[in-house]
Amino acid sequence: MRRQTKSLSSKFLRGLNFFLLLVFAFLCVYPLYFIFINSISGADAVVRGVYILPEDFSLEFYKSLLQMPNIPNSIVVSVARTVLGTALTVICSSFLGYMVTQSELPMRKWVYRFVVATMYFNAGLIPWYILMVNLGLKNNFLLYILPSAVGAYYVVLSKTYIESIPASVEESAKIDGAGVLTIYARLILPMSMPIIACLIVFCAVNQWNAWSDNFYLVSDPKLSTLQYQLYMNLANESSNVTTTTSSSSLLRSKATTELGLRYALSMLTVLPIILVYPFMQKYFVKGIMLGAVKG
Repeated sequence: MRRQTKSLSSKFLRGLNFFLLLVFAFLCVYPLYFIFINSISGADAVVRGVYILPEDFSLEFYKSLLQMPNIPNSIVVSVARTVLGTALTVICSSFLGYMVTQSELPMRKWVYRFVVATMYFNAGLIPWYILMVNLGLKNNFLLYILPSAVGAYYVVLSKTYIESIPASVEESAKIDGAGVLTIYARLILPMSMPIIACLIVFCAVNQWNAWSDNFYLVSDPKLSTLQYQLYMNLANESSNVTTTTSSSSLLRSKATTELGLRYALSMLTVLPIILVYPFMQKYFVKGIMLGAVKG
């Protein structure tokens, strides 16, 4: 009797957990799904409201979006900053993480502590702005790449993972006459692929989603990013609707077009991350477990 009661109670708890997780997953996924189905629905359907399945399937919003003056160029800029910025950040951060594990490096513990301290303290927005201007990075594409070349959190992850690699591997390479760069390029990087893949995911997401540097320091439309275009589109939502005509039908048509374009632009900004992230998930989990558990 006790076994049956315990079995029923266990089944009830499992069912309740499954239901709660299902509700939580729905709340997380539905907003994105709502934007997607509206972005591929017809204008009239968007006015009526699309909530479950797309209606009057159409890619007109995406076609109109790509015909806007700055959008195609913004896609190129965002892709370029993501690829180049991620590559530079991963290389620099992982190399610094490797260097602070070397006992021959003078004051390596102080260097590492200084890097970690930047995770908790920063000078603020105004000093950062002045520094970027003095470095000549205003209205410069390098603004998107150079300031993020070294990330403290990425250095911590790299260091802790590299310390888990057997020291005998590096020692044998040194006996054979290999230098620091050779050991890093031919041994450390290939053996650190789980954490490197994890860094790639983090860096790529941060680079793709970044827009504040564009907002503060870039006024050249040719250097604007896709995320900044989305921000400006949402910020200027009310001003984008013309008020020069008294025709309510024209106003509704304009408002519907603006709404559909915002849906399409939102999907365009999140779609690359959604497509890439699942393929990196196994490296992400493994890298975090192996690289961050060690203190």
